[in-house]
Amino acid sequence: MAFTCATGKHRRPSRMQRTSVRAAGIAALTTTGVMATVASTPAFGAEPTPEQTGLIPVVTAGESVVEQIDDQVAVQKHAAFEEAARQAAAKKAVEEREARVRAAREAERKRLNTFVSPITGSYVSTSYQASSSLWSSGSHTGIDFHAASGTTVHAVGLGTVVEAGWGGSYGNQIVIKMNDGTYTQYGHLSSIEVSVGQQVTPGQRIALSGATGNVTGAHLHFEARTTAEYGSDIDPVAYLRNHGVNV
Repeated sequence: MAFTCATGKHRRPSRMQRTSVRAAGIAALTTTGVMATVASTPAFGAEPTPEQTGLIPVVTAGESVVEQIDDQVAVQKHAAFEEAARQAAAKKAVEEREARVRAAREAERKRLNTFVSPITGSYVSTSYQASSSLWSSGSHTGIDFHAASGTTVHAVGLGTVVEAGWGGSYGNQIVIKMNDGTYTQYGHLSSIEVSVGQQVTPGQRIALSGATGNVTGAHLHFEARTTAEYGSDIDPVAYLRNHGVNV
């Protein structure tokens, strides 16, 4: 019995051929389905909807994150600006306060180094070293300022009271050791308003003028000295003028 080999068109397709045919069939069906779908849509070849692609949610989420970051950056910038402004204001306040303190200290320093006349708005009625038998030394050891009894007497500068009380021919007197080491004396007072050891400042009221002691009428006797003792007197007019007082 003779056998005939299956050849030509009757031969069973190979595995590769079968696979190719199946793929071609699927492609054809898919193409047909796609064409039918495209034909049924209003616009041929239109872009897929965002819902189909899923791109819009991603883009929207990305934009939301960016906006949140931008908001955070803006808040941080605003906070940094406010903090910088606060620090600048605080620094300015400190500088202004320090400037006021320095100015006040300088003003006080100038005030304490300032000299004034012992009697405001008065004048010298008897000059220094004027000759007269009224004085035991034969000459005037100070100057007299015209002043009615009860006129305010001022400390001429910064100093400390070393004598306050009766002074013989000077009547009620005050002697002050000045801050520069010199001494000033105020005589013939009707009342004394300071005590020994007390510090006085320029222009401070220390007494009232009067006519106590060896006098012929009310006035203020003023001396400038190198010590607290009688006989160490120096020219009081020159002394006051050297300290800026117009006498």
